[in-house]
Amino acid sequence: MATIGVYGWTLDDWLWALRGADVVLVVDVRQRRGVRGREYAWANAKRLEAALEEAGIGYRHELTLAPTTEIRQVQYEEDRRRGVGKRSREVASPEYVERYRREILDRADVDAFVASLGGDGATALMCVEREPQLCHRSLVAERLAEQYGLDVRHL
Repeated sequence: MATIGVYGWTLDDWLWALRGADVVLVVDVRQRRGVRGREYAWANAKRLEAALEEAGIGYRHELTLAPTTEIRQVQYEEDRRRGVGKRSREVASPEYVERYRREILDRADVDAFVASLGGDGATALMCVEREPQLCHRSLVAERLAEQYGLDVRHL
């Protein structure tokens, strides 16, 4: 299992990192599959899916693991309180983490998710934040490591 963000990567470097980690499937855990800004236009759903297909890497959107708008607003409010932008935050809000675990992870059918991954090659959980500890993908990876003994590599 791997995790990867979008910020800080070019498409070529991002694909290279996935190949280097033997990733055969990218699971997109974003609620909205778009990224603002020309620099990251490659990560918008249609372009991303096409690039992954061309690279021979599978793609799946797993909306059930995405934080709701309400949960994301908790983090945005904390960012406003601290006076930081989305791309410059250094810590995830404890309330965001707790609510994501309780409202999303605890309710998700993690067994079915893991069973659907297959066995050949690695899967990468993908979202936008550069640092995994600032993103819900690290919470998913943490849960999978605890429950299934999966090794997790943050790319």
